[in-house]
Amino acid sequence: MSDAREAQAAPLPDAAARRLRTQALPPARPEDVAQIDAFLEAAWAELGLARHTLASYRRDLVGVARACPGLSGLSGEDLSAHFAARSRLGYSARSDARLLASLRAFYAWQVRRGAVAQDPVAALAQPRLGRPLPKALSESEVAALLQAADGADAAGLRDRAMLELMYGTGLRVSELVDLPFGAQNLRQGTLRVTGKGSKERLLPLGEVAQDWLQRYLTEARPLFAEAARARRGTALALFLDERGRALTRQRFWTLVKRRAAAAGIDPRRVTPHGLRHSFATHLLNHGADLRALQMLLGHASLSTTQIYTDVARGRLQRLHAAHHPRG
Repeated sequence: MSDAREAQAAPLPDAAARRLRTQALPPARPEDVAQIDAFLEAAWAELGLARHTLASYRRDLVGVARACPGLSGLSGEDLSAHFAARSRLGYSARSDARLLASLRAFYAWQVRRGAVAQDPVAALAQPRLGRPLPKALSESEVAALLQAADGADAAGLRDRAMLELMYGTGLRVSELVDLPFGAQNLRQGTLRVTGKGSKERLLPLGEVAQDWLQRYLTEARPLFAEAARARRGTALALFLDERGRALTRQRFWTLVKRRAAAAGIDPRRVTPHGLRHSFATHLLNHGADLRALQMLLGHASLSTTQIYTDVARGRLQRLHAAHHPRG
């Protein structure tokens, strides 16, 4: 093994670990980027992966390529050292598990095409993940959050419609921002959603969500669409920003935090995904069927949905302890 390979296989020093967090790393080498792009193209063609999944793969793999140049020549020891550096920086087990999934997919492709003789990921252990309960807001907190977007202007109308829609249907944030114009049928009170794996589902719209969505479509979206036409663009998404472009997940995250602060709720407790958890938890608390909840959330397996029964069970235990004479 060369000196360079020996240095690469050794655990990264703390200074290198800090560079991982601060992004004080050199750009990925062109040959590594070319391999990553070829892998992503193959993954899209063969598996039809969603663009968000592909973007996550790219982000993970480029990060490894920046810290450990020469992806095709990395050993299991090299990757173990990289994960050790992440551990010193406090990366979570869930973050490591996502990175490991990206690496598994990449090196499986490398092995299939004969670019590497042995999969360096094969010997790496899967991070041990707990099963955290979803963090849901109370019903009064959700009401305060929704009212913080009062619809006084076009942006307020858009924000209120998006928040009402997310809480009223349990959409994933990616599903929300990817909704095309025309996904809604207000006469029938339904919303057509394309979820994970390009699977479609038809969701019922409650009256409140319908009312705010109708107001947004009538009073606010035409203004945003006009901004798109002014810059010779097209407004294909349902929810637009002030320049007539599709609203991004990052922008929605920001507006949720801003509305939470306005409602007097600690913004650190409120996330877009937390609204989805709140939707599911509140439905179960009011007697919803678990199988129906699975269909509404778009879960492929009922086992994924069953985590919400733990939330409901915890609430019942607290009620019993507070109100039963033998609690």
